[in-house]
Formats: sequence, structure tokens, C-alpha cells
Amino acid sequence: MLPLQGITIVSLEQAVAAPFATRQLADLGARVIKVERPETGDFARNYDKTVKGMASHFVWINRSKESITLDLKQEEAKEVLDKLLSTADVFIQNLAPGAVDRLGFSAAELKEKYPHLIICGISGYGTSGPYMDKKAYDLLIQCEAGLVSVTGTEDTPSKSGISIADIAAGMYAYTGILTAIIARSKTGKGSILEVSMLEALAEWMGYPLYYAGYGEIEPKRTGASHATIYPYGPFVAGDQKQVFLGIQNEREWVRFCENVLKDSKLALDARFSNNSNRVSNKDMLKSIIEDAFEKMDSTQIIEQLEKAKIANARLNTVSELMDHPQLQARNRWREVESPVGNIKALLPPATFDEIDTVMNPIPAVGEHTEAILKELGFDYDVMGKCTKTSVSV
Repeated sequence: MLPLQGITIVSLEQAVAAPFATRQLADLGARVIKVERPETGDFARNYDKTVKGMASHFVWINRSKESITLDLKQEEAKEVLDKLLSTADVFIQNLAPGAVDRLGFSAAELKEKYPHLIICGISGYGTSGPYMDKKAYDLLIQCEAGLVSVTGTEDTPSKSGISIADIAAGMYAYTGILTAIIARSKTGKGSILEVSMLEALAEWMGYPLYYAGYGEIEPKRTGASHATIYPYGPFVAGDQKQVFLGIQNEREWVRFCENVLKDSKLALDARFSNNSNRVSNKDMLKSIIEDAFEKMDSTQIIEQLEKAKIANARLNTVSELMDHPQLQARNRWREVESPVGNIKALLPPATFDEIDTVMNPIPAVGEHTEAILKELGFDYDVMGKCTKTSVSV
């Protein structure tokens, strides 16, 4: 039996944060019913058309779900959603601030009506405080959380290349819901939990927070290098390719000097004798390292780093990641069905010895509307309106 088999999740979700959380729950066997707007659906469906005509974001985080379309401005549609929630285990939403309350499905109302229900709300800034109603997009949260101030080069602050604030919030919603399911198994009662994108990303900013808050010095933007460790980051090889490496302790520094740079005396040089000194004199040390690397191509340098047991990496493109030999060797790729044919999908990172992962199709907009309505005792006419037939709530 899959870990979450028998658990039903109803999600008023869009974009990234909530869909990322619910896809992971679906991976473990939960039934996820995705409530979408009629015709257009989740607006992330239209971000781009790069995956055989489907949006890359949507393909990534919406497999193994059922899609029902409801116009929640209509009372009949609200009645359907209410019937869904009456038998659901989890309700999750990441609509605009206050939107779910205005629809009549606030957490307080649902808790009183369905005490077994686990209710999760994801928002930009939380349900209280001066920023409560402020619009929140991933880039803006990255700015508010200080991430952009520590990312990029000295001259150019940059956002993360992925939706890291959404992903952080989705991860905490996922783990929070799992925690609430465990708690309910002990108490029989549901929970209300909320996750804000700002608070999720602020947690991930822990090291810079302590560094700046107690050290009274803002971490510097150092591109792909590290603000407080050196050597750590990219160095140019003789073939003009970049090799990334990281020295974490003094033992590694000595091995690096002896076995890669072929200069054992450098390890004893007072300018570089500990990490603090190396950071202070990093421009000088960078020239020494790249002078030595100029005599080797990137493949030779990586071979030397491997022999010396120094952490290293090649700078892969995103396309190269799809063909990464480690992912291939560990058989991490599968195929999932979609409205446009089979699409490659990575297995989730958590690998179990006796638990399989659900890798079911990506739904079309409203693909399961008719089936779900019939299951609930509703009919669906050609105009897309719900009419009650025989419903026992």
C-alpha cells in the first residue's frame, strides 16, 4: 500500500507553491483533486509552450492529479466544492489574500464545519501583519527576504534562476501537511496550518541572517564564489573552461597545494595558512591557482582534484543535466502521460526500498469534472453549470 493511499486532497491551487506541495503528496499515493477555473484553468498552464505545447512549470508539478473545473462565483459550484471538502482529508489553497474567505471557505468556518479536515493556506506574507494584503510574486519575495542582496556579482544583485520562494513554501506546506496527518492519527482532529513564502525563504536565509545580524557585516555578493570560504567556486582552466572546486578545511588545503598545484610550500604560506587569511588574500590566491590551472585542461584538473579528494564539479548547462550520467546510471527518469503524449519526468528525490512512486498522467483542464461530479451526485450540462440530482451531505 502506498503511504498516502486513501487520503484525499482538494486543492484550490495555481502557479507553483501549492501545486508543488500537492504533486509530492500525489507521488506518495494521495488522491489530489485540482480545482481550476473553467476553460483557462491554472494560469501556469499558459506560461510557455515548450514541452510539446504545454508549459514547463505546469508539466513539472501537476502529474498524478485529477482536474475539475468550477466557477466558484456560482452557488452551484460552491455546493460542489463543499461536498468535496466534506469527505476530503486535506484542503490546500494559495489564492490571493482573502479570496478563499470571500468565497465562504475560510479556515475558521471549515474547521467548525469539518473538524477532521486539515486546512493549509499558502500566502506571500501570512494572514496578519502590515504586509498581509501585499501582492507577492517569487521575485518580490526574494527581494524582501534579502536573497537578491546576496546573490549575483559585486556590481549586479540577481534573483535565483528558479522559483525558490515558491519552492520553499511548497516544501513547508508538504511537510506541514504530512505532520498534520500524523497528528490527526493520534488525536482524530484536523489542523489549520499556514505557510508564508517570506517566512519559508527567511528560514533558508539562516546563515546570512546570523552573519549580518551578529557580525554586523552584510555578506558580499561573490557570483559563483563563496562569501566566507576560499578557494570555493570557479577557476579557469587552460582550455578556457571553468572548473568549480571547494576547500572546506585545512587538510584539504594541504592536499590541494601538494597534489593539484604541485606546490607544498604554498600550504605553509602565512597569507594562506587558514581560511580567514585566504579570504582576505583571495585575489592573490586566485592568480596563483589559475596560473597553475593554465598548464592543464579542465578534464586534467578534475582528474587531479578527484585523486586529491577535493570536491569539484563541471559547469553543466540545463540541457546537459537531462543527460547527466549519474541520473542515467541511477535510472531516475520515467515517462508520464499527458494530453500531448508521453513526457520525461524525474523520480522524486526521496527513494524508498519498498515504496513505489505514483507517476500518473498530467491532466487536461477539467478532464475529470464529469466523473467527479457523478461521484458526488451532481450532473454537468453542456453549459458547464452544476445541477444537483441526489446529494446526501
